[in-house]
Amino acid sequence: MSAHHLLGISGSPRRNGNSDILLESILKGAEEAGMVTDTVSLRDYQFSSCTGCERCRKDKQCTGLNDGMTLLYPNILASPYLVLVSPTHNYNVTAMMKAFIDRLYCFYDFADTRPRGWSSRLAGQGRRAIIAAVCEQENREDMGVTLEALRLPLEALGYEIVQEIAVFSLFDRGAIRDCPDLLEEAMEAGRRLTITLNLSECCPPEDDHAH
Repeated sequence: MSAHHLLGISGSPRRNGNSDILLESILKGAEEAGMVTDTVSLRDYQFSSCTGCERCRKDKQCTGLNDGMTLLYPNILASPYLVLVSPTHNYNVTAMMKAFIDRLYCFYDFADTRPRGWSSRLAGQGRRAIIAAVCEQENREDMGVTLEALRLPLEALGYEIVQEIAVFSLFDRGAIRDCPDLLEEAMEAGRRLTITLNLSECCPPEDDHAH
């Protein structure tokens, strides 16, 4: 796992839309602060949602499906820093972002108990993330559970959420380019992620598991 690698993931079906530009700004801030970044647009990958086959419980990886997620798993494992950006679709993340998150199920270990105890194999590694959501409407309630749908699974997997960005009242493609304050906030979030990297190098995290 490269300590200076950041993986940015866009869950927008619209190319060069507001979510893509927001992600680009976050990564730009991180790059200016010395981090190596990669960008993934989920619309460019063909992959299925989790089928619940449970083979990953034994194999410790997703072996029930061989698709675009197979290409993404190595990047996820190699990148301790993650950015997830999704527009709000019907009060939630997009279908492709939800499918991506569900396919991270293979990183959990489960005890043979009822109810099953569990832990994440990504926990205890100092992983950190930024999450962001873009909403056409102007009120927080119209964003629904978009940020929660990004935050809760990542926290369960062992990521510390460094910053959440909520963007409202934007729909037209690229309209966020006319919002320099928002783009600066996004860049600052990327820089802040790099600050947490430097702190973690001074004070390595203890080896523990998420509960």
